[in-house]
Amino acid sequence: MKTLRASTYKRMPWKNGGGETVEIAVFPHNASLADFDWRVSMATVATDGPFSSFPGIDRTLSILQGKGMRLVIEGREPVVMTGEAAPLPFPADVATSATLVDGPIVDLNVMTRRGRLAHRVKRLALDHPQTMECAARTTLVLCHGGAVRLTTADATADLAAGDTAILEAASDVTIEPAASAVLFLITIDKPAL
Repeated sequence: MKTLRASTYKRMPWKNGGGETVEIAVFPHNASLADFDWRVSMATVATDGPFSSFPGIDRTLSILQGKGMRLVIEGREPVVMTGEAAPLPFPADVATSATLVDGPIVDLNVMTRRGRLAHRVKRLALDHPQTMECAARTTLVLCHGGAVRLTTADATADLAAGDTAILEAASDVTIEPAASAVLFLITIDKPAL
């Protein structure tokens, strides 16, 4: 039976235009940047600038903290992304530039090879236990604030802010916050782990 696996983010330097940011990346098991099937990152962005291009890759973008940013995506009308906006899907190899609305932001990127995987991003604020169905798919849980305990039929993982867990449970998963917690759930329909 597959069970959840917990890990911490991998921190690495990242450039967004002319500014240094810090990326917190989660890779599938044994994957490298050159051959990943899916990749999730949280980055602190402090300057305006172009997005990096990745030929053949699709990207979904969410804003976690800050006032947001104005995105100019080639072939589209400009859009302002905020924390209240739904995740924005766009091809990561299309020329895109960003202007911060008012100071630094924290953004969440989900990147996959084009056409390989389907995924969704959901923000979840918890102050009481909740049960989530995970059968037949993979869910990546990013603990953005607070602390939670994840429990399946045969495994438990405690996550603090800045931790993540990959859920491959055949049973439901109970999420129990120690107090109020904010999570991001990335559901991947056809995992390549």
